[in-house]
Amino acid sequence: MFTIEHDFDATIITIVDDAQAAEDITISVFDDGARVEQLEARTGKVRAIALTTGQMRDLAAALDLPEGAYRLRRD
Repeated sequence: MFTIEHDFDATIITIVDDAQAAEDITISVFDDGARVEQLEARTGKVRAIALTTGQMRDLAAALDLPEGAYRLRRD
């Protein structure tokens, strides 16, 4: 399950683990990139990584490709 919310400066996507095997993941998408956050249950701290728009594009493409090394080109 996931939810999508549109705020003033970002789109917030929350991915909920239906099996409750992992904590929810929150992805905040801005004009210039995204921030991925997840609560670490053991420590109670939120862990985060930041992605550029190029990294997000590469990640989206990688989900549908077989094993290998790739470089996306803009035409």
